[in-house]
Amino acid sequence: MPNSQLKISRQAHLSAAAQHELAAQSHRTAAEHNEKGSEVEESWHSQRALEYSDHAYKLAKEAHNKSGRMETA
Repeated sequence: MPNSQLKISRQAHLSAAAQHELAAQSHRTAAEHNEKGSEVEESWHSQRALEYSDHAYKLAKEAHNKSGRMETA
């Protein structure tokens, strides 16, 4: 794989990882609000976590495609 493709693939993986981290943080925040009984805040952060997770999944699929390691299922 040419060096430029490696950089693109690496950046794609880093973008997916960043979205996964945002999802994890939102999950942790939702759990904290759940423990406090703050249902509105818990719901809001849970929804953000789902959105981040969905986006992370899409980015991860794209990253695997760019790296040439995508398996078909």
